[in-house]
Amino acid sequence: MHPSDALSNLFPTAESIPTQFRLDGLIEQRRYVIDGRLAVWDGPCKKVFSPICTRDESGEVRQVELGSYPLMGETESDQLLEAAVAAYDNGRGRWPTMTVAERIQCMQDFVRQMATQRDLVVKLIMWEIGKSLTDSRKEFDRTVEYIQATIEALKALDNENSRFTVVEGTIGQIRRTPLGVVLCMGPYNYPLNETFCTLIPALLMGNTVVFKPPQYGTLLFWPLLEAFRTAFPKGVINTIYAPGEVVVPRMLASGKVNSLALIGSSRVADFLKKQHPKSHRLRAVLGLDAKNAAIVLPGADLATAVKECVAGALSFNGQRCTALKMLIVHKSLVDEFLRRFCEEVGALKMGMPWDDGVQITPLPGPHRTAYMTSAIDEAVAMGASVLNANGGDYCATMFRPAVVYPIKPGMKLYREEQFGPVVPVMSFDDVEEALEYVITSDHGQQVSIFGNDPVEIGKLVDPLVNQVCRVNINCQCQRGPDVFPFAGRKDSAEGTLSVGDALRAFSIRSMVAMKATDSSKQLLNTIVRDHTSNFINTGFIL
Repeated sequence: MHPSDALSNLFPTAESIPTQFRLDGLIEQRRYVIDGRLAVWDGPCKKVFSPICTRDESGEVRQVELGSYPLMGETESDQLLEAAVAAYDNGRGRWPTMTVAERIQCMQDFVRQMATQRDLVVKLIMWEIGKSLTDSRKEFDRTVEYIQATIEALKALDNENSRFTVVEGTIGQIRRTPLGVVLCMGPYNYPLNETFCTLIPALLMGNTVVFKPPQYGTLLFWPLLEAFRTAFPKGVINTIYAPGEVVVPRMLASGKVNSLALIGSSRVADFLKKQHPKSHRLRAVLGLDAKNAAIVLPGADLATAVKECVAGALSFNGQRCTALKMLIVHKSLVDEFLRRFCEEVGALKMGMPWDDGVQITPLPGPHRTAYMTSAIDEAVAMGASVLNANGGDYCATMFRPAVVYPIKPGMKLYREEQFGPVVPVMSFDDVEEALEYVITSDHGQQVSIFGNDPVEIGKLVDPLVNQVCRVNINCQCQRGPDVFPFAGRKDSAEGTLSVGDALRAFSIRSMVAMKATDSSKQLLNTIVRDHTSNFINTGFIL
């Protein structure tokens, strides 16, 4: 694997960037949300560089500087956490005691304000993480749809509980109530969508939040700070800009965080959970590592298998937790599969995020191309080959996809999650070999099966559903639709995310009960009639 002058030509000169896609100068973010106000930061800041590079007259390639954001520390994290704690006020705060309908109104106000910032947020997604313009727009729009779907799910959930149950002489009303303070951290690959898939349900259920944006994809939340500030009561959401290793363990060690929402690595999650003084009190909602495999069986439709595996392995450069990160192909068709697969990979368009039809875009930084290169070099040294023409060539942040075969135990690519445009392939004689790979993996998110024999597929599905949380037949692994559960076994996740599951993940069932006497019934009727309690009610949200 070696540097490529041809790839350097994919980077534009500063003057050749289309006007409509340029940013209007550096974004020097100096504000953050705390206790319902936009505070101004006057301390040290961290510069932000884009995956996108430009070429100068000499041909030198450099990452584009986008701006900077506050580099806070422990003092500020303490203040932000205290703001969230005060807003929750042991469950007595305005937000946790609001009616569900009132919280929904606040969220709808936020969505209206968010929609006005679409063009800028989309542009920042594209520049900060290198996602194509088309996919950046999809991420924004899908996030808005997710919020609306979550609101509708909450209405249905609350309406189901807007009645009393009488059992064995006891009257009860059961509702879902908030957990307390949530520390929310999202990933860089879907910085808006996956962050909001935990942030939004956490807020809707009445929790207060300290929100830490991802390392890559920080500035894109800047246009939304005013909406965060004005749509919700003070202290409900507070934003921290700081190195995670400095402030996150400290916040957890305080014991004041009730729920940890993290999309990241299992190694980090294990460390962070141990920082809480009473770990059994910490509700964790975690989306973690994955090494999803595709098993291509004898008799599989190769056209379908190749198409789905290319998309599954290399959509957004393979930087998805649901990406296919190991292809396991039966020996009877591995040669033809690889021939077709490499042909399809060679046809993928590489370029800048705004290029029409682009499919491979720059990675977050040279450190990612360096990791991909080291993993490939190790595999080659141990007997594997890069099968596609010029696979693994790179220039700065641009990396040409590499198809590597045969992958064997002991290689990094056999078990490590590559999270990039490298496609490991191995073959098998007996389907038990493929099954054994999944069984012995530390990860258990999803798997894809490609085949046409109903008996063979049926026998494979039964053990696989006890190893992973989703088995995809003749299609790539994926998260959606959002109403489906999104979960993982082993080191891949804790908790389940979907539109309905996320609301439950950030809440707990609480109930009010009394004996079914005439006086109790009269008391309940009076409370409901006079609206003296937001919890005890029979209202219906339309």
